[in-house]
Amino acid sequence: IAQAEAAINVPYTGIIREVEVPLQKSHSKNYMDRFQNKKLTLEAGRLGFGVMRRETGPALALLLGITGFVLLIACANIENLLLARAANRSREISIRLSVGASRGQLVRQLLTESMLLALLGGIGGIIVARWTLYGIVSMLPPEGGEIYFTETTDWRVLLFTLCVSLFTGLLFGIFPALYSTKPDLANTLKDQAGQVSGGTSATRFRAILVTAQIGLSLVLLISAGLFLKSLVNIARVDLGIRTDNLIVFGISPELNGYTPQRSLALAEKLEGSLAALPGVNGVAGSMLQLVAGNNWGTNVSVEGFLSGPDTDTHAMLNEIGPNFFSTLGVSLLAGREFTAADNLAGPKVAIINEAFARKFNLGTGTAPLGKRMQRGAGGKNDIEIVGVVKDATYSSVKEPVPAQHYTPFRQNKEFGTINFYVRTALPPEQIIPLVRRAVANEDSQLPVESLKTMDAQVKENVFGDRMITLYASAFAVLATLLAAVGLYGVLAYSVARRTREFGIRLALGADAALVRNMVLKEVSAMVGIGTLVGIPVAMALAKYFQNQLYKMEGADPVVVALAAAALAIVALFAGYVPALRATRIDPMNALRYE
Repeated sequence: IAQAEAAINVPYTGIIREVEVPLQKSHSKNYMDRFQNKKLTLEAGRLGFGVMRRETGPALALLLGITGFVLLIACANIENLLLARAANRSREISIRLSVGASRGQLVRQLLTESMLLALLGGIGGIIVARWTLYGIVSMLPPEGGEIYFTETTDWRVLLFTLCVSLFTGLLFGIFPALYSTKPDLANTLKDQAGQVSGGTSATRFRAILVTAQIGLSLVLLISAGLFLKSLVNIARVDLGIRTDNLIVFGISPELNGYTPQRSLALAEKLEGSLAALPGVNGVAGSMLQLVAGNNWGTNVSVEGFLSGPDTDTHAMLNEIGPNFFSTLGVSLLAGREFTAADNLAGPKVAIINEAFARKFNLGTGTAPLGKRMQRGAGGKNDIEIVGVVKDATYSSVKEPVPAQHYTPFRQNKEFGTINFYVRTALPPEQIIPLVRRAVANEDSQLPVESLKTMDAQVKENVFGDRMITLYASAFAVLATLLAAVGLYGVLAYSVARRTREFGIRLALGADAALVRNMVLKEVSAMVGIGTLVGIPVAMALAKYFQNQLYKMEGADPVVVALAAAALAIVALFAGYVPALRATRIDPMNALRYE
């Protein structure tokens, strides 16, 4: 790739400097320096070239990382269970070793057991994965989603799952297998099975695993909280339009062989047919569908605005029909809306938004009215500004409102496609079938495109944010439950191993509160250390996916505090049951405990 890039830039540089540079005029020296030094860059093509991968790659990588965290927490639970099981089987293993079994045979047996568990877990995971895939596909936009996602499972993904399952079984089964096959035979055979503590090192290791689970769970809880707050911020965005009871759909007559004149005549007839539907109190058309990720813009020249060589004169464009702003609920600040008379026979007119007026220094109120403009440069300003509207969302919910200008679609000589907006006083689901019928009455062979409510269109526009938040939250809750189960298991096992100790303490006069606090002290230590480790990791992770968060700078302290508090409550609840059980030990039974 490096050699190809170097080779292709030799002729490219010559073309730029000998052919293109002489054609560039009215640009500053800085611009020309950048222009002359442009280079072609090559990338590996094994994954193709697509916008979808660039846009969703970071989000999907993040979800994969979150999944890995949950896998680690689950594996830590299995490790703890295997250690506890090995401690209970220490007498059995010692007998096997004493009668001639080799350590290698026992390690292979124990690893076979752990890998069998992992394999069965992987098979169960594939079943859950199918349900998850159905859930993802159900959230996809109705049109286009099937291009990028599928419900089928690739064999390479299944192979990857199999390898991960076997690897985790090996990785988290090796320590319990090695530990349990190296006991002190004499002492183990003398001890009674119930008195085997499992060893100080194993107990400490189990506590470390639970602490790691708590830390990882906190990382996931904080991450989910950040995405949830980001989604709340998105939901609070003032779109500048009223989306309730608003239906949108498109038609493309030119794809059915219509001429521009026939396409315009059809659009005008549909305006009347849709307006006559029961419950409809507003119909308008536009060339560009709003909040759909579409962009259409051009450089403009505006009367009274002096532009330099590197001045940004770009403005977004939409061609619209009469009553567009009133139908969408966009406030008209000055001037008028377009009418049916704004056609090819009439003078060229335009309506601008507030951002356009600010960008080109046109003033406020009625000051921009009457000013003239043109698309491009070098001609005459032949378009009169007749209205100013409030800023409204253009392409994306999350993007700032750009400078926009609107022109009548009736003044477009190449008219061939249009989107309609239908405002209704009735529930949209009652009007949607009537909309389809109205189009079919004009041309039964003309497809209705992207028929939906505007609320659904807005949700589709932030689909990625909704998906990440949903699955990050689900994984965070799952991780917290797994950590709670792991904590409960370790403490319950610890209480069972310390039954005789607690019985002696109670027999010597210790009250129940003291014994309970001893157990809860272990919980507090593990939660405290897990929190101290988890918060910095979560902060670092927040910086990594900062660009996925909307109107947030790093980790929000409120989210961090709430996540830590929620995890502490769950952990203390999980630890309280074993602690309560410890206080109910009968001293006489405990002293006879085996």
